[in-house]
Amino acid sequence: MKACPDRSSALALLKKYNTESFHLQHGLTVEGVMRWYAVELGCGEDAEFWATVGLLHDVDYEKWPEEHCRKAPELLAEIGCSEELIHAVCSHGYGLCSDVEPVHLMEKVLFAADELTGLIGAAAKMRPSKSCRDMEVSSLKKKFKDKKFAAGCSRDVIQTGAERLGWTLEELLEKTLLAQRSCEEAVNAELAL
Repeated sequence: MKACPDRSSALALLKKYNTESFHLQHGLTVEGVMRWYAVELGCGEDAEFWATVGLLHDVDYEKWPEEHCRKAPELLAEIGCSEELIHAVCSHGYGLCSDVEPVHLMEKVLFAADELTGLIGAAAKMRPSKSCRDMEVSSLKKKFKDKKFAAGCSRDVIQTGAERLGWTLEELLEKTLLAQRSCEEAVNAELAL
């Protein structure tokens, strides 16, 4: 079991530096996606660690977008995050705003899934159900190929992420869609509180 702060401390830190509902929803979504992946990939004993990294990965983005992944270590230190957790958070910006390379499986998953959760979320908003629970991978692939749709979600990062994991793009899309389905209801319920 890898050490990480308890969820209430992590969530309080996220909310201290993030007030926009979009940023909170993204953190909660990536938390759920990372928890799902930990179990799916046989790392269930570290699921809380994976989830905490997902929850806090953008802790510095709303207030310090120009210092994203560089301001994070200072903020994460406020709740005693381990070097391992800080490294993981900073690695998701590799090649964009960070020179911390994702080396561990969890870091590679975060790197690959982070942008993709945004694309899935944007695609879900376009559906009559406003949900990803009834979304098919084929529909997601069409949205991925349409560069104008959710243009802020980097297709290059998603593709590179799949390659780093040794997965096809389709595998990454399918797994991340399943992961996001698994937590969508809980994220919506928490945001409604």
